[in-house]
Amino acid sequence: MTERVKDGRRTRVTAQLRELRFDAGSLSLNLIATTGRRPSTPIERMGDIDRLRAWCKETGLTVHPDEDLVGLLDALHELRACAYDVTAGYLHRRAPQEDSVRLLNQLARVNPPAPQLEADADSLPATAGSPGLSAPALLSLIARDLITLISDPKQRQQLRECDSEICRMIYLDAAQGRPRKWCSMQRCGNSTKAARHRRHREKTGDLPMA
Repeated sequence: MTERVKDGRRTRVTAQLRELRFDAGSLSLNLIATTGRRPSTPIERMGDIDRLRAWCKETGLTVHPDEDLVGLLDALHELRACAYDVTAGYLHRRAPQEDSVRLLNQLARVNPPAPQLEADADSLPATAGSPGLSAPALLSLIARDLITLISDPKQRQQLRECDSEICRMIYLDAAQGRPRKWCSMQRCGNSTKAARHRRHREKTGDLPMA
């Protein structure tokens, strides 16, 4: 565990806070989630090549072995910033920066490879093997995912920002009925409720003597 100081306040950075998240509801939102604790004290969760490889593996993206992974990581960080600007802008009713929209549209122009079907050894349908995605194709998939999400009224209405003050992860709420307040009840819901309960007890003086 490490500590970070911002505006005179110490923030504990635990292993859990550095964990990659894959539960935001879409490929582009999972990329945005590679930065934790926005916007107060951002925590980088995909800061090196090993974390990039882990993220690609869990999202089902295979990068071509000849690709420059350092360059790809930098490009993903840039795309992530633009994707966050657009989604947070929608949630907070503000216009995104023109550069964000321009980059997303530019990246989406690349045609990712079409999926191929072949027969396996038993003559059954199987997905054809792929040598991996080029960096432009991978970036295009993510940009297209975000553009599709934002362009779809139903999905757009399902965008949420975690109610936890130390999380604020953006996610898709596909639950029926009452909207979800937290990205995860286990990760943020319980801890937020416990913290609020403790603050209430502190204000009322209803705390046991040490």
